[in-house]
Amino acid sequence: MNKEKLFSWIDGAGALAVELQKELTKRPAVSPESGGEGELEKCLFLENWLLKHGIDSLKRYDAPDARAKGGLRPNLIAEIQGSGAPSGGGETEGSFWIISHLDVVPPGEISLWNSDPWTLIETKDSQGHKLIGRGVEDNQQGLVSSVLAALAFVKQGITPCRTLKLLFTADEEMGSKYGMKWLAENHGGLFHENDIALVPDGGSPKGDAVQIAEKNLIWVRFVTKGIQTHGSRPDQGANAHLAGMELGHRLHSELKEIFCDRNALFEPDFSTFEPTKKEANVPNVNTIPGEDVFCMDMRILPHYTNKAVLCEVDRIKNEVAAKHKVTIEYSLEQSSEAPATKEDVPLVKMLKEAIFDVYGLKAYPVGMGGNTVAAFLRRKGIDSAVWEKTSDSAHQPNEFTYVENILSDAKVMALLLQN
Repeated sequence: MNKEKLFSWIDGAGALAVELQKELTKRPAVSPESGGEGELEKCLFLENWLLKHGIDSLKRYDAPDARAKGGLRPNLIAEIQGSGAPSGGGETEGSFWIISHLDVVPPGEISLWNSDPWTLIETKDSQGHKLIGRGVEDNQQGLVSSVLAALAFVKQGITPCRTLKLLFTADEEMGSKYGMKWLAENHGGLFHENDIALVPDGGSPKGDAVQIAEKNLIWVRFVTKGIQTHGSRPDQGANAHLAGMELGHRLHSELKEIFCDRNALFEPDFSTFEPTKKEANVPNVNTIPGEDVFCMDMRILPHYTNKAVLCEVDRIKNEVAAKHKVTIEYSLEQSSEAPATKEDVPLVKMLKEAIFDVYGLKAYPVGMGGNTVAAFLRRKGIDSAVWEKTSDSAHQPNEFTYVENILSDAKVMALLLQN
């Protein structure tokens, strides 16, 4: 009976899903690093919207950031007490977290959009009721689904088995320094080993891929310093750009050979070491640069350690520096490792069952090269799964999602809460 009541309410919540998506989309939550003001306006709206619709146990955890509007990056928790929670509060039975993020990436090249990225567009195609706008999939689909699942319990007067905690974080797109990482370091008592977590921030177009592991991550920035000179007199200088190019090429090719194992859980099934961002050096053609800066994005199969990778980075860096008579230093923009969630834990089993109930699909475990907030929880021993039925349009122009996916994902979440 509870399942029928929950599903009935969710089936009738399509207009509510569109309303919430529309209001969230019109409030850009872009990080200061990407030229935005942060998440405050979006968070304030969501707080008021949740209160208006009957979710009134709310608490903010604001990370200080002088660059952002209001000088802060907000992290919001909405709580619905479960039947397993001890009277007077406490965490004996563990909480069920559903974690989404407030921030979005910039629109990118505006000419590639068919509409204003910050105005929700509704249309229909062969797959259903389509919503277009920046952030509608990443991560507003998961956010809205989690809110609808929670509201189904509130509106139908049903108590979930575990206490539900919806966490809306800041700064996920730029590494969670002011979001989950900040919470884990400054409010670690929020999380307990007997908690479980669903992160609706990745999946597959069918909705049958349950992500239980992530590759290790290293983002590194290399600074090469040589001696600037005229383009016709390389003998009088030390070409920082030439050394930087050789360093990038050697790291890309040699690290792949050294860390060459494969793991079919992941796609691609190997570690990757990619040169990415290149900063400007000299503005003219006929000057040999004395300083050069570039970055690399490394995604490493989790049975390797970041320490082992960085040992090889040091070796190659030193060899290149000696050859070109330059100095090379690097800094880690991000570095993370996390254990996998085991496939046979109750969370993953229940999630598979719920996916089969709603979508009629047999779900399977996968790993991912991207990083989510689940990594922070897994390091604390909390079983976490990343899942949603995705349109794979995140970060693209004309980003889109479907109302049908939002509602069906909410049903999966509701089943998990009920069980």
